Amino acid sequence: MHISQFSTGCGALVEGIQLANLSSNELSDLRQAFADHGVLFFRNQSLSPEEHLTFARRWGEIVINKFFTHTQEYPGIAEVRKEKDQETNVGGGWHTDHSYDQEPALGSILVARELPKSGGDTHFANLQKAYESLSNGLKQTLETLRAVHSNVHVYGEDGYYQSTDLSSQLGGVNEVGEAIHPVVIQHPDNGRKILYVNPGFTLRFEGWTPEESRPLLNFLFAHVLTNGYTCRFNWEPGSVAFWDNRSTWHSAENDYQGQFRLMHRITLAGRALEAV
Repeated sequence: MHISQFSTGCGALVEGIQLANLSSNELSDLRQAFADHGVLFFRNQSLSPEEHLTFARRWGEIVINKFFTHTQEYPGIAEVRKEKDQETNVGGGWHTDHSYDQEPALGSILVARELPKSGGDTHFANLQKAYESLSNGLKQTLETLRAVHSNVHVYGEDGYYQSTDLSSQLGGVNEVGEAIHPVVIQHPDNGRKILYVNPGFTLRFEGWTPEESRPLLNFLFAHVLTNGYTCRFNWEPGSVAFWDNRSTWHSAENDYQGQFRLMHRITLAGRALEAV
């Protein structure tokens, strides 16, 4: 197994292994790389749905997605599907999966099943590096704050997706909600501090109005996206991406209109986040 930096901003490319046949030592090395890099990319994988599930269970409990349709045979595998005649894609803005839950997801494992001829890349951002480059004064301020995360404006009855051509694919409208988390958390495996806010689901700071919160949130979002902490992954047959929801954002390109795309995603259960 060879692990190399995918870009200066984020991610690692893992080569020389098959995820369906990992040894215990290889799994241990992957755990360290996962914590350090935030997202791991794999090429040329032959991973059946059953093997996808087996690999996921070696990391933890699987979350049954309440919003996306799952495969008929495997409830633990959600379909990220875009039909040829659909205009809207899933995950088309920067976000962190499940930050609106009281116990946000640990990570997600996305496997390419059917790809368009071109387009459909996914962008990622590293929130460990983004936090570490902030000034000491701002770090001290952020470590005292908590933020409100919600999915009502995305998945709710009056949310974004209900006004799009994805509405028929989505469920869980009655299961929307919000959670409050520390703005700065510590990764449980490597101890590094993480900036835990995201453009998709973070609405405001606890005790602050949305109007008061917006300038600082916008500064933090721009800091992440304009200072070299992002990378772009182009999907190929056999590609797999495994990202840490605690320390990354991601955003899916919607640049393949008129083409079909199908990905299989497994989400891993996490735990409540603790302040530093």
